[in-house]
Amino acid sequence: MSRMSPARPPYPAEIQQRLARIMPEGMPPLALFTTLARDPRLFERFMGASLLDPGHLSLRQREIVIDRVTALCGSDYEWGVHVALFAARAGLSDAEIHALAKSGPDDPLWAADERLLIGVADQLHRDCDIDDATWRELGRHFAEEAILEILMLAGFYRMVSYLTNALRLPPELFARRLPA
Repeated sequence: MSRMSPARPPYPAEIQQRLARIMPEGMPPLALFTTLARDPRLFERFMGASLLDPGHLSLRQREIVIDRVTALCGSDYEWGVHVALFAARAGLSDAEIHALAKSGPDDPLWAADERLLIGVADQLHRDCDIDDATWRELGRHFAEEAILEILMLAGFYRMVSYLTNALRLPPELFARRLPA
């Protein structure tokens, strides 16, 4: 059971417009979004930090970072939402989805750049930093703007994991569950 009640419709116009733009047609807004909608300022700041638009990473690379970070944080809610909504479009197989939650960067499923992304997520989660060797390797695979995006994604989804875990948000009905 969630620790905080979500806002209930009707939402303020600016919140309703944002929800209509980001949610697939016919899908109700996510509990995370409606909980943040209790405060229009917090809702807008959160939405403003979103990195789900086309950026410096491919959809697959982006989802590898997000899925790994949310799995490491034990955010069943956010991991499940992302896997359900984006994994197939990102070309992630069931084996890769499972590996993001349960194994590490050395799993033979991954290409070199993907192993690097998983290792970066692991280092950031563990140390809140990246060692010099990994940083150099990032520079061989990714442009500086992409590296900034990787860092921002990892940090943002750690914050999202804090929210979803501390609020005890129940999984969305359509979402997958983290493997035991």
